[in-house]
Amino acid sequence: MIKCVVGLGNPGPEYVNTRHNIGFRVTDLLIKNTGANWKKHWWQNYWLAQTEVPYKLICCKPATYMNLSGKAVYKVVKKFRLNADELLVVYDDVDLPLGKLRVRTAGSSGGHNGLQSIINYLGTNNIPRLRIGIGKGNCGKIGHVLGNFENEEIETVEQMTEKAVEAINQLFSDPWDRAVQQINTL
Repeated sequence: MIKCVVGLGNPGPEYVNTRHNIGFRVTDLLIKNTGANWKKHWWQNYWLAQTEVPYKLICCKPATYMNLSGKAVYKVVKKFRLNADELLVVYDDVDLPLGKLRVRTAGSSGGHNGLQSIINYLGTNNIPRLRIGIGKGNCGKIGHVLGNFENEEIETVEQMTEKAVEAINQLFSDPWDRAVQQINTL
């Protein structure tokens, strides 16, 4: 059972609207919908929010840069005595078209440095994840993921963010296998 949702992104105002920060965007909306608030834990390198509504949940956003996400996630896992399979990591995926969602319970990082950092720190790839499609783009991978969404993409991004929060809620409320099947066919 998932106990902690980890949204991946980069800290700082210059990254707020980038594709790489979609994990932050989703967890921000998730926490906003519960009425909870983020608390900065700079000495631990993360933001943390906890809620009991509509279910008991910890949310984390690493305050490290993307490629060092594992350092912060490892501290949260130790602090709350979590197993890797009790996490749900939410992050961007260039291999999925913009707006597509995919849930997996384990697997490789698929070249995503933030997820690879978490795998390295936790010593396992048995980490549930919600991949959020941002498409491939035309300006090279780094330029694309660190670039802002285009004006014509904003409506799709807002819908995708809401759909991702609904997917997370579904993972909590429905049997896991049924929820994953429904989410992956959207």
